[in-house]
Amino acid sequence: MAEPKREEKKVMPIDGNRDEQENDLQGVADDSVPADPQAGGDSALAAEVQKLKAEKEDLMQTMMRRQADFENFRKRTERDRSEEAKRGVERFVIDLIPVIDAFDRALQAHDDPRYEEYRKGITLIRKQLWDAIAKHGVLPIEAAGKMFDPHHHQAIERVVSEDYPDGTVVAVFQDGYMFNGRVLRPAIVRVSVHPDEGEKSTSNEN
Repeated sequence: MAEPKREEKKVMPIDGNRDEQENDLQGVADDSVPADPQAGGDSALAAEVQKLKAEKEDLMQTMMRRQADFENFRKRTERDRSEEAKRGVERFVIDLIPVIDAFDRALQAHDDPRYEEYRKGITLIRKQLWDAIAKHGVLPIEAAGKMFDPHHHQAIERVVSEDYPDGTVVAVFQDGYMFNGRVLRPAIVRVSVHPDEGEKSTSNEN
């Protein structure tokens, strides 16, 4: 009786496919894993840090500008407040100057010895009033014996004289006052003029 034929199983050599399998697996691994994952993360982090630094710099610049604006506003407010206070004192002093004038006229009107005690009382009150306004920066304008200054003096009369240099204030009709460097009222004065200057002025007028 004849024996059935056995089919021979073909066995692939193991060594023959090992290289191909390793190449296939390597290809899959290359496709699924980034070449350098750490490098990609560092780049994104550096970009984020740079962005935060730029935002911080912008905020610092904005804060510095706001601080400078506030400082300028504060200084301007203080300056305006100071100027308004000075204007208030100035208006008050202008109202008090006629009172000073009244005291001066009262003192000049009574030179009789019988009114000596009266004069002392008026002088004391006048001094108290003057001290009260002088401490705020009010000053009298010096005029008598000074050279005429159109910024501080107002001449209402000229007198021909050889006893004084030309343009000298020889008499004061009304005192002038200044406040914080500004003229509140000019001094009303009489000014000397030399005879030759007086003749020239008269010739020019004719």
